[in-house]
Amino acid sequence: MIRVLVADDQVLVRDGITTMLEAEDDLEVVAVAADGREAVAQARAHSPDVILMDVRMPVLDGIEATREIAASGQRSRVLILTTFDLDEHVYDAIRAGASGFLLKDVGRADLVHAVRAVARGDVLLAPTVTARLVAEFAHRPPPGGETHAVGALTARELDVLRLVGRGLGNAEIGARLFIAETTVKTHVARLLAKLGLPDRIHAVVFAYETGILAPTGQWDGAAGPG
Repeated sequence: MIRVLVADDQVLVRDGITTMLEAEDDLEVVAVAADGREAVAQARAHSPDVILMDVRMPVLDGIEATREIAASGQRSRVLILTTFDLDEHVYDAIRAGASGFLLKDVGRADLVHAVRAVARGDVLLAPTVTARLVAEFAHRPPPGGETHAVGALTARELDVLRLVGRGLGNAEIGARLFIAETTVKTHVARLLAKLGLPDRIHAVVFAYETGILAPTGQWDGAAGPG
C-alpha cells in the first residue's frame, strides 16, 4: 500500500485528488494539508511514501515545505502538482528535493501512474516541464563543484548517466548500449548511490550542473519511470 499526503489550499482540489487516489486498491491518502506548514507537520506525523504538494499555498509555499521535509531526513518523496509550469518553479522544486513535477491538468490515469512511479523511486515529468528544465540550464553560469564525485563512476556508469540525463528510460538505455534492462537498473542504482542522489531527476540535474552534459535545447525522451 502506497501512503499519500495531499497538500493543497483549495478544498475542492484536495477532495478531488483524494477521491481519485482512494479509488485505487494500492493507494491510501493518510492525511491532507491546507498549507505548507501543515504539510510539514503532517509529513512528520504520518511519514507518507508520497506527498502531492501544491506550489502556491499560504503560510509556507510548497517549495519551502519541500525543502524542510527533505532537510529533515524523511524518506517521503514529493511530487509537485501545480497549475504553474514556470522555469523557476521547476528548478527550485527539484533543487529543494522534489522527485517529480506534474501540472494539474493531467488526467486521473497519469496522476495515479506518477504517484506509483515516484513511490518506487522513479520520476515522471510533464513533457513541457522537462523541456523547461533543460532550457533552464542553458541560461545558467558555467558548471562548477561536485566534479570530484564523477571520478567515482566507472566508464559504463558515466555512459548510463549521460543517457539518463537525456531523458531515456532503462529499456531505451539498454538498447543504446546493447545491454540488458536489468543491467541498466543496476548501473543506475550504483551511480545514484555513489553520487548520493535520491533519484533519476536529481541525476539529470547533476549531469548538467557538473558539465557531463551540455544543454542543447533538445530532449530525447521523457524522464519517466524505468
